[in-house]
Amino acid sequence: MLPCERGVRSALNALALAIGTLVVAAGLSVAQAPATIQQAILNEPNQRSTEVSTEELTQILAARTVAVFDARPFREFAVSHIPGARNVGAKPGVPMSDYVSDVVEIGRTVGGDKKTPMILYCNGPYCGKSKRLAEELLAAGYTNVRRYQLGMPVWRALGGVCQIEAEGLRYVLQQDRTAVVIDAREPEQFREGTLPGARNIPRSLVLEGKDVGEIKRAKDDGRLPMEDHNTRIIVIGSETAATRYVAQAIAHEAFHNVAFFAGTFTEARALVRP
Repeated sequence: MLPCERGVRSALNALALAIGTLVVAAGLSVAQAPATIQQAILNEPNQRSTEVSTEELTQILAARTVAVFDARPFREFAVSHIPGARNVGAKPGVPMSDYVSDVVEIGRTVGGDKKTPMILYCNGPYCGKSKRLAEELLAAGYTNVRRYQLGMPVWRALGGVCQIEAEGLRYVLQQDRTAVVIDAREPEQFREGTLPGARNIPRSLVLEGKDVGEIKRAKDDGRLPMEDHNTRIIVIGSETAATRYVAQAIAHEAFHNVAFFAGTFTEARALVRP
């Protein structure tokens, strides 16, 4: 089993355990327990900050009413993050093993308003970054801090698509020879030129539903990595909504590491030029 596959399975096992804990330790009846995995939280004891579920976070991101902070180092954020999340620099003088984001920089981001509602996330059930940041924010006087402690592993496992920044795309194209790049533009545009090794899955041929249309054909003809669903997949295109749509369709086919580039194709191509 690959390390990334173990990570996803560990996250899901932790999530299943969390649901059981809610029922037994909290004294909930079956009727009171989370109805779906989307509504589950980790529910760890002795935490000063509360959690939000995947369902709650999805609704919050759609409403754009709460500041969502990715509590991981910038490169991790740049390579793959939950769309709509923000990232700030590290607290000065802290070793990587105790990494925590800079509360001062978060303060600048929210204009110094310590009542600003915010949600933090990191690398999931076994990661301490969002917990450490929550404690530092509360100590600094912030009053509305919550965590999506299930984090990136469970977000991906539940079919959540991620976003890649220009710096992350450059890094992946240079360093990850196993990554698959999907060009979501139309075939005639693709034929005029694309990124080295990119494969074409045009947005116009991607249909609603699972295992249909061009996505099904791409699974059969090798454009999608059917023998390793944990392969990093990056979707590029001309327009953000179309690019994200194709990425989401791929993520819903059980590919666990899918991200879309919100920039233009011209910007993506510029990243691979000498």
